[in-house]
Amino acid sequence: MKHFKQLAILLLMIAHFVTKAQIKEKFTVSGIIKDKATGETLSGASVSFLQIPGIGVTTNSYGFYSITVSPGKYTLIASFAGYIMDTTTIDLTGNKIVNLEMTTNTHQLKEVVVSALRKDNNITKTLPGVQRLSTDDIKNIPVLFGEKDILKTIQLLPGIKSAGDGRTGFYVRGGTTDQNLILLDEATVYNASHLLGFFSVFNSDAIKDITVYKGGMPAVYGGRLSSVEDIKMKDGNNQKTVISGGLGLISSRLNIEGPIVKDKGSFFVSARRTYADLFLGLSSDTTIKGSSLYFYDINLKANYRFNENNRVFLSGYFGKDILSLKDRYSTNWGNSTATLRWNHVYNRKLFSNTSLIYSDFNYNINILSSNNDVKVTSHITDYHLKQDFNYFISTRSKLDIGLDATYHIISPGAATVSRTSSYNPITLQKKYALEDAVYISHEWSVTNKVKFTYGLRLTAFTILGPGNLYSYDQNGKVIDTATYANGKVVKTYFNPEPRFDVSYQLNEISSIKFSYTRNVQNIHLLNNSTSSSPNSLYIPSSLNVLPEIADQISLGYYRNFHNNMYEFSSEIYYKNLQNQIDYKNEAQLLGNETIESQLLYGNGRAYGLELYIKKKQGRMTGWISYTLSRTEKQINGINFGNYYPASQDQTHNISVVGIYKASKKWSFSATWVYNTGNAVTWPSGKFPVDGVPVYLYTSRNGYRMPVYHRLDLGATLEGKRTARFESSWTFSIYNVYGHANPYTIAFQQDPKNPAQTQALQTSLFKMVPSITYNFKF
Repeated sequence: MKHFKQLAILLLMIAHFVTKAQIKEKFTVSGIIKDKATGETLSGASVSFLQIPGIGVTTNSYGFYSITVSPGKYTLIASFAGYIMDTTTIDLTGNKIVNLEMTTNTHQLKEVVVSALRKDNNITKTLPGVQRLSTDDIKNIPVLFGEKDILKTIQLLPGIKSAGDGRTGFYVRGGTTDQNLILLDEATVYNASHLLGFFSVFNSDAIKDITVYKGGMPAVYGGRLSSVEDIKMKDGNNQKTVISGGLGLISSRLNIEGPIVKDKGSFFVSARRTYADLFLGLSSDTTIKGSSLYFYDINLKANYRFNENNRVFLSGYFGKDILSLKDRYSTNWGNSTATLRWNHVYNRKLFSNTSLIYSDFNYNINILSSNNDVKVTSHITDYHLKQDFNYFISTRSKLDIGLDATYHIISPGAATVSRTSSYNPITLQKKYALEDAVYISHEWSVTNKVKFTYGLRLTAFTILGPGNLYSYDQNGKVIDTATYANGKVVKTYFNPEPRFDVSYQLNEISSIKFSYTRNVQNIHLLNNSTSSSPNSLYIPSSLNVLPEIADQISLGYYRNFHNNMYEFSSEIYYKNLQNQIDYKNEAQLLGNETIESQLLYGNGRAYGLELYIKKKQGRMTGWISYTLSRTEKQINGINFGNYYPASQDQTHNISVVGIYKASKKWSFSATWVYNTGNAVTWPSGKFPVDGVPVYLYTSRNGYRMPVYHRLDLGATLEGKRTARFESSWTFSIYNVYGHANPYTIAFQQDPKNPAQTQALQTSLFKMVPSITYNFKF
């Protein structure tokens, strides 16, 4: 940790002296870009000078920008999607601080003008495979039970695939669900699902925006192989107090935000709860009455600006799912996160962010009976320190340097029993690890057409005591046990993670981009069940489980049409995967102290084509995305060492989204999705043993689930709107034509013909209507 910090300081000093040597007779304009009505900072806004075409910068995650040019008179231009372009004239005779406030765009004509004056960000940005969404982008998209859901919306983008109805997580470019780094105000969220995947833990009322990285991943991010979902919570309105919320058939939500000190600080509180359990109490079925099925979550955030150079943020998330079957069974699981951040502007070129972060995911299972009560608990907890520097060297050059350290505590599970129980209590040993990283990344515009982003992230993952570590033979039998004391270093894995991206702008409306990224992952999720229960197991890299490594290359072509009304992109990618994990046949994971004996290791590969076209203006907007992909593993001991489809492999995936603004009051939307079924392992035959049928399995993931498809419709009616109050009604129908999409398929002996086997398909939802009333005052 000490050496990483010294290296970061040295790199920063080198960059400082290089800047001093290169920049003479120039001045810097810097400041914050924010929403005029709410005071929210705008991340990713474009800032440029009218007199210098092709030169500009974008604001960082906290709305800060810095741009350096020669002395003179300039027109400073700020632009951001959904906002009216803001301009101001400056006479640059020295360094200046210029803070800009932008107004949301309510006139379509002005939006066309803005697009005509600037190149669109999808053409000019360096990194391929990046998508940014705000809550405005998803407000009209129909979803289950009428809940806006930002994670469900990104699953309509190319390369991102849903794990299916009633299943947690999603797949990105062939990765598993645990290979996605999901951040909420920089805190890791390990399980991002409510109610077994039907809702995400992110209340869209509390979210400002989300940036998804699936190709070129900046060096500031690490720890996962497939993608980053960087989600920012709202800061709160620092101009006036606002109360908003919604009342739905299955859930309701309430938000309060306002100034702590006007123009200096604000707070935001958002709460949400489902109440399906209230309807269970009305049931006449005695086995259901008295059961529970609900979740709740709370988002909290406050910030205060002491002066132009210092601002602090404190944010937190707390959520829990409760599921119980009367007095026989109960389970609950949830996430807790907290982030304390300090923004400091050292000078007009150097921006610093320091973060202290806490993250926890836990679950509890209670099995109740007259004599054998059992309680199972498990959790993973992170304590994280992070330091980032953004150094704006010039209008063509920006340097990012940082370091972070995370202390992991993983409790795989403990089972306590009642005094009269016939079972024995079990406590699996906790696992401890320290994950350190230092990174440097440089954005460089060589010319107005050629841009590079390159960098290096160096990761050190240290396994710590106390605990026993086991060695196994080829059959998984323990052959040696090593015991380590508290704090003892067992082993450290060092891994360099180089990143390189380049874009070439062919003309004003098109560009090509290439990316190479290496990512390393040291926290692994184990789950050999097709169920969606949250009681999966996390394990760190160890003497037997090596860090997973992914090398990805991607190439994309981007083009806009009709004055930026249409946006088109196509990307191809190839990902080489090392040290991948799979399971032995009939592997036993729960309650197993020697769980690593149940694992097999090998390599993998994923490759595909992604197509995307989006209409951004006019009464009718929306997009179409298509993904053609393949994901395979090659594991010693499975399928004779040959490649076989990974369980998350889906060949075809199509999403069609349409939103039509019929009038000032009415808007309509539709979403249609289609995907090839996941690869699954089913029996190829059976034979009797003592009169009992035994199923024969010949290959891993040799079959496919049936194809999945559905159509969702939605409508929004804008209600009464005054200077102090506004409201709306949202109507939606999930799975309009009632297609019975498979949740599970089980095999059993045909009761009419014992010689035959029948497949039984279970489906969850055929058609679900919903209505929600939204208000704000």
